[in-house]
Amino acid sequence: MEALISEFTFLSDQAVQDKNFDPSKIEDLMKLFELEAYKAWAAVELEQEREVQESENYMIEAEGYLDSVMESAMEEFRLFEEEMNRVSMEEYESLVNVAEGARKMGNSLEKAATFASNKYIEAAVNSATASMKSAIKAISSNAKKVHPLISSNSHEKLE
Repeated sequence: MEALISEFTFLSDQAVQDKNFDPSKIEDLMKLFELEAYKAWAAVELEQEREVQESENYMIEAEGYLDSVMESAMEEFRLFEEEMNRVSMEEYESLVNVAEGARKMGNSLEKAATFASNKYIEAAVNSATASMKSAIKAISSNAKKVHPLISSNSHEKLE
């Protein structure tokens, strides 16, 4: 391109100095400029296409890497989720076993309390029955005895 510019400068100087200068020489040079411009344009387009292809290749590579990283992260998450589910299930089963043990112990304590309560009631009833029998026995044995002041003979003596 610099050679063409230099040639254009030379022809321009010649056209100014020589009155018999042939303008077709400049037209031929302009066609060379046009041809050179098309070559430069084609080279720029070729370079652009190469850069686009290179960019697309980088994008494909980056997408592959991203997919790989995402798949790895998802696999790690799945493993974490499985581990958490396993730990949660173990803890749940442990709590269920503790609750079942507490329920059984509560039932045993309820039965023991019911049994003790029934024995207490039975003992209280037996004690009350014995007291009543003793009182009845005491009343019946004392009924035959008359108080000295309340006898029929004593009543006459008081008059």
